[in-house]
Amino acid sequence: MSEAGLVVVGASLAGLRAVEGARAGGYSGPITLIGAERHPPYDRPPLSKAFLQDAEDPAVPTLAGAHTLAELGVDVRLGEPASGLALDDREVVVGGRPVPYDALVIATGCSPVALAGTEGMAGVHTLRTLDDAHAVRAHVAAGARTVLVGGGFIGAEVATALRARGAAVTIVEAAEVPLVRAAGPVIAPALAALHARAGVDLRCGVSVRAVREGPDGKRVELTDGSALTADLVLVGIGARPATGWLSDSGLTVCDGVLCDETLRAAPGVYAAGDVARWHNPLFGTAMRLENWAAAAELGAAAGRHAVDPVGATAVSAVPYFWSDWYGSRIQMVGVCAADEVRVVGDRDGGSWAALYRAGDRVVGALNLDQPRKTMKYRAMIARRTPWAAALEFAGAPAHVGGIA
Repeated sequence: MSEAGLVVVGASLAGLRAVEGARAGGYSGPITLIGAERHPPYDRPPLSKAFLQDAEDPAVPTLAGAHTLAELGVDVRLGEPASGLALDDREVVVGGRPVPYDALVIATGCSPVALAGTEGMAGVHTLRTLDDAHAVRAHVAAGARTVLVGGGFIGAEVATALRARGAAVTIVEAAEVPLVRAAGPVIAPALAALHARAGVDLRCGVSVRAVREGPDGKRVELTDGSALTADLVLVGIGARPATGWLSDSGLTVCDGVLCDETLRAAPGVYAAGDVARWHNPLFGTAMRLENWAAAAELGAAAGRHAVDPVGATAVSAVPYFWSDWYGSRIQMVGVCAADEVRVVGDRDGGSWAALYRAGDRVVGALNLDQPRKTMKYRAMIARRTPWAAALEFAGAPAHVGGIA
């Protein structure tokens, strides 16, 4: 490589792990890490959990390894996003200035989807960045009446944090059942029941028509004709890959940066984390994963491959995420797109597991309060374990069938 070396765009978990992966692979050349935010790499999951729940001012959840960037000889440039990429010239544009590279890792993550008509409105927030979390926390500390728009995992975790502080919470969810796309129609109702048991007002099958300033706070008008009053409206209706800066780059962008099975998007260019859509050979399809484990795993691989493309190998990953709700832990491994779902345990109380089958193999598992089994299910999915063997491990009855 020349003096340009490796450039990593995105001071995220994936970006940090890419830097570490390159160094761990023996690369000793220049590395530049570019971040849009002014903060060193930090951990996002706590922002919707302890960061909001703890009464005392929380510490910034700095990622392990962020403090060693100087020791790794990394040129860290924070506070200004990349705005363009010239593939032929091998340059990233930052603040109107070109930053040359020999190898590039794109790890710019996702941007939250805003609620139409509320852009710039005081008291209406998304929760993606540390600055977002500080703003939301200020409302929570003031005892804000809160409406959460979107019943996904972020909304559920925020609801958990607010209920732990004794706050009243309303969730507005457009689908008939929250998380039906993430968990499937069999399991989603069991997850929704956790909200009811925690005293959350869950309103499904309705959307927000408008948010208006009222004499007593925000008036959140719903499509069923009802209205809610709130001091804080927190929007969690999804996120989109942060690829706008790549629109004229020549890269193939389709719900993320399209990559091959080694995470390669173009000669010398790799992607990792939420922004990467790569061919996962374990499942035989292209995937884009928005979770901590994938960001760490793919980030390290992208960093290694960028500086040693000859040694790049296919990246197979079993999706894994966890979420803490009202004293329970939900863990998901694999995928929920399946021919059959088998539930082992009591969905109406206590712990349980749902196994997902595709063909003759187990491809996913979602557990409630079964932490010791989760990684074993993940290993089974990675080994392409037959369905019958997975059911036997779970303690499921041997009869054929299940809940489809």
